[in-house]
Amino acid sequence: MNENRSIAFFDEQFRRQPNDVALKLNPFEALALPYLTGDVLDFGCGLGNLAFAAAGRGCTVTALDGSPAAIEHIRCRAATEGASVFASLADLRDYPLTREYDCVVSIGLLMFFNCSTAFRVLADLQAHVRPGGVAVINVLVEGTTYLEMFDPLDHCLFAPSELQHRFAGWTIERMEFADFEAPQNTLKRFCTAVAQKRAA
Repeated sequence: MNENRSIAFFDEQFRRQPNDVALKLNPFEALALPYLTGDVLDFGCGLGNLAFAAAGRGCTVTALDGSPAAIEHIRCRAATEGASVFASLADLRDYPLTREYDCVVSIGLLMFFNCSTAFRVLADLQAHVRPGGVAVINVLVEGTTYLEMFDPLDHCLFAPSELQHRFAGWTIERMEFADFEAPQNTLKRFCTAVAQKRAA
């Protein structure tokens, strides 16, 4: 699935009136939330559920996504609630990060890029975590059989050990795998890594 198709897919979902279920944290967001402190980057934020939950815990959150509907929703909600969530529309394949963050989180995004782009973006996210800060990264891994959302040549299933390898030199706080049933008797297999960067 190319970037425009993936954005269109999610933008259509986000344009539907969010309901209570849509605004609840998914399991990966719930796993990430306790680790988020201070100045947070939510890279591929969707409707901003995690961003608002983090803001509710005292974080200041920069929320980036490629969906205009998602960003519009977040901006309206932030204005209504007075939340410290600052949303921007961004091409996440090539977004120029200009500063460091206490925490960087990216859930369910990198699989929508080809692997070379996914690995480059991951390295850039890691580079913009402050020493002593935390990264929370969630990806689809090999073994996933639900591929209807993806172009055969334009997605990335990470090897099961890929995040462990990519976070060499960091302190791995958690590394979890989770399987979820998908349509047509298929499977989605995820890996979530929570890693702390070495202090300077």
